[in-house]
Amino acid sequence: MASAMAALLAPLAACSSSASPGASSSAPDTKVTPGADDRPVTVTVTPTGERVPAGESVKVTAAGGRLTSVTVIDAEGDRLVGKVAADGRSWVSDRKAVPGAAYAVTAATRTEGGTAKSTKAAFTTAPADKVNKVDWRPGAGTTGDTTVGIAQPISLVFDHPVRNRAEVEKQLRITTSNDTEGSWGWIRDWSGRDRVDWRPRTYFKPGTKVTLNAELNGTDSGADGGWFVRDYTTTFTVGAQQIVKVDLDRHQLTLVRDGETVRRIPVSGGTPGGDKRSWRGTAVLMAKEGTINMNSETVGLGDAYDKMVDSSMRLTWSGMYAHAAPWNARYFGNTNHSSGCIGMSDANAAWFYGQVRPGDPFEITGKDTKGVVAPGNGFGAWNLSWTEWQRKSALR
Repeated sequence: MASAMAALLAPLAACSSSASPGASSSAPDTKVTPGADDRPVTVTVTPTGERVPAGESVKVTAAGGRLTSVTVIDAEGDRLVGKVAADGRSWVSDRKAVPGAAYAVTAATRTEGGTAKSTKAAFTTAPADKVNKVDWRPGAGTTGDTTVGIAQPISLVFDHPVRNRAEVEKQLRITTSNDTEGSWGWIRDWSGRDRVDWRPRTYFKPGTKVTLNAELNGTDSGADGGWFVRDYTTTFTVGAQQIVKVDLDRHQLTLVRDGETVRRIPVSGGTPGGDKRSWRGTAVLMAKEGTINMNSETVGLGDAYDKMVDSSMRLTWSGMYAHAAPWNARYFGNTNHSSGCIGMSDANAAWFYGQVRPGDPFEITGKDTKGVVAPGNGFGAWNLSWTEWQRKSALR
């Protein structure tokens, strides 16, 4: 790729000998004696050369005339968009040059005397020595037809550390159909990795359309993080105003939709007094996982259980679910006697599973719990005040 572009490299002070905007030459026009009003335009392009560092905008300047247009195209045919300044003296790309790419630059100019000319240049960028990838939710392939609950955040978890958090955050753009107020916040994911979430100030309004454009390609994560070499995008629509209220002291779950109680379900939460207690605060339904194997050893509870569980709805990364628990039938509605999950009958769990969607908030109260769900344990950002959450932005 670099060798193909090297042939395009030419002295940047050159102009073509033709008046055609499409023509170019690497030598000054020797057929016309420049006058005071028609001297050649000197064009400078940066960066220049081979294997130059990525992550910088492309800049083109003109002396002795004006830029009329600039085109910067990589070897894949993708274009770096920019705009010529009002005085015609400069052009800067909106996006940065990405790692491991070859760029061809064409600058069309006009002299003070009106002669149109063209200058071509090329450069290549060094490949990334380390690539940082992103796991984002709602995830890849999500379309505008995807409907989520009113508490669904946008969450990006990074493979490697992100030290240049402000630079990365600047590349993350959220648009909503009703100008929803929200903020990014940097947190530690349950996995131990760096993570940034965007949540609204309050729950989304039903019907809101949300789009993330993470224009990260060509952005440096900083020390130990590597480069981002692609962009990420996701779009979704917010569904009905649906809130699940779980009262562990009363052993009851209530589904509230658009302010009206749909059903109350007797449940049993985590056993008081130890590691089997449930979390409290606001958890967000992360995923509906159906019938899954639950093994207590995976959540640090020894060999207490190992069984297939129906209607499983994940609430935290640490293993708290709402699910069917027929073995606990005698405790529903009167005693908390689970290993931390919110259990209910098969019939109630099947009905409830069909009603909720990822993004629905579970507002959990109770005196004897393990504490409040942490921001990185699932989608626990709602347990921080708006002011506390805003402070986690790298741009505040």
